[in-house]
Parts: sequence; C-alpha cells; structure tokens
Amino acid sequence: MTSNVHELRPKAADSEKITINLGYVDLGHIDLLVQEGFYSNRTDFIRTAIRNQLDRHNEAVRKSVARHQLELGLRHYTREDLEAVQAAGEVLHIQVLGLASIASDVTPELARQTIASLHVLGALHAPPAVKEVLKERIR
Repeated sequence: MTSNVHELRPKAADSEKITINLGYVDLGHIDLLVQEGFYSNRTDFIRTAIRNQLDRHNEAVRKSVARHQLELGLRHYTREDLEAVQAAGEVLHIQVLGLASIASDVTPELARQTIASLHVLGALHAPPAVKEVLKERIR
C-alpha cells in the first residue's frame, strides 16, 4: 500500500542547525540548570535564551524589518513565479527575514535573468547552480 504514496514536494526543514562555542564555565552553568530540571537539555536552554533576547529586542526588530522592507517568514519562489516576472520584463529584489527558497526546477539562467538582488537574513535554500550564478548579487 505504501508504494502508492508519492511525495509531491519534499518537506522543507523548519529550522537551521548552528554551532556555537561556549566557555567551560558557561557550559557548566547550563549543565547544572539542566541537571536541576530547569531545562530538558542544552538545546532547550539555548533556544529559550535566544527567544528571550529576541523578545527583549522585539520593538527594534519590528522597526528594522519595516525600515528595510523585509518580507518576514517563509518565501518560496517557483519556476512559474520567475517566468511570470520574466514575461513582465521585470526583475526581483528579494529581501527576506526568515527562509527564502528557490525551487529545484529553476534554471541558473532563469534565476540570473529575474533576480537582481538577494538579501536574506536567516537561510537561503536554492540549487547549488542557482546560488553560484547569484553569488555576486547576494548580500
């Protein structure tokens, strides 16, 4: 029965892995809080700390997003989206805070012709060949 199930589009990851370096004393403090049951693990502590800092600076972030005219969240560009831009004789200036993704069927040539600039605060998911042709336009 499972042979009849076909994935229409691969599920995009809802997070990005990062690596940080911490001093031994800070790490020990985190481990103590985990051991005492304040957090379930190191990752839980770090996520909570990051969210608290983001909440603390929420107003500044909101104003900056508006000032820089950033799209907030997930923005996916399909081949059809870029072909419509091309047909209209326009180009895109993509500015995203979150995740910007370019579909796997977008050719490097189509991306080069339709994406004039790309500014992503967060993560960019795109085929390697597309990233290569846009590398001079990514800031």
